[in-house]
Parts: sequence; C-alpha cells; structure tokens
Amino acid sequence: MMSDNGFLTEKQEQRIIKAIAEAENKTSGELRVHIEHKSKRDPLERAARIFHELGMDDTELQNGVLIYIASEDHKAAVYAGKGIHEQVEDGFWSDVLNILLDYFKKEEYENGIVEAVKKVGEKLKELYPYQSGDINELSNEISYYKNDEE
Repeated sequence: MMSDNGFLTEKQEQRIIKAIAEAENKTSGELRVHIEHKSKRDPLERAARIFHELGMDDTELQNGVLIYIASEDHKAAVYAGKGIHEQVEDGFWSDVLNILLDYFKKEEYENGIVEAVKKVGEKLKELYPYQSGDINELSNEISYYKNDEE
C-alpha cells in the first residue's frame, strides 16, 4: 500500500525510518530524509532551505545531514551542517549522492535511501560518536512537501 507521498509504500518508509534510527543510535549527529514531488530550484539550494525549515541548523554541534529528493524531477542532494561539512573529506557528499542515484536509476528507491543513510550514519559515527545521555534532537520521520511552493 502506498503512503500519502505516492513515492514509497508504508513498509518502505518504515524501513528507511528504522535505518535512520539505527544510524543515529551510534552518533550524536542528526539525519533526516525529505521528499517532495517537484522542485524548480537547484536541488542543493532547495536542500539548504529545507534544512533550515526543519530546524536542522539548530543542532548543538551543527552535525545534521539532510538527504533531499524531488521524486518526479529525479533530483537529489545531500546537505550537511557546518560542523560536519568542514570535517568530511572531499568527494564524500558526492559519493553519498552517487549511491542514491545509482539505485534510483534501477528504480530501487528504498534501497538507495537506506544505503545513503547507512553511509552518512557511518561517517557521523566516526566524527560524532554517541555520547552517554545524548538526546535525539530531531524527528526520524521522513518529511514531505508535494512541491516546493509549500
């Protein structure tokens, strides 16, 4: 059964949310996935705006990462807070994006998102290991807009 977004089934959505939770269990970093149908904007610019709208730049260590997807336009981007962005090696975000796009070409959307989440989760774990008493600052739910006018 499809969920409201028309892109993922509820079961697929739950698998992605579980992958986010598992990744965040090993880090103080925060990871979100945002999906909308269409966007007229550059995906990275759009991801930066969503990152801000979701309050991801409010995390204490600036270590939030957003995986952004415009499903019908076949656009995607990975946007990271300043804290983590300054620490990852060149090409890391492109590698994450390429994982996503490689799976998307095969129409394996769920697997692409899960694998991208795992890769980001490993990097977050390396740079921001879980701290005792760490709190989940942001929801693990996938956020949705129908299009970028909302």
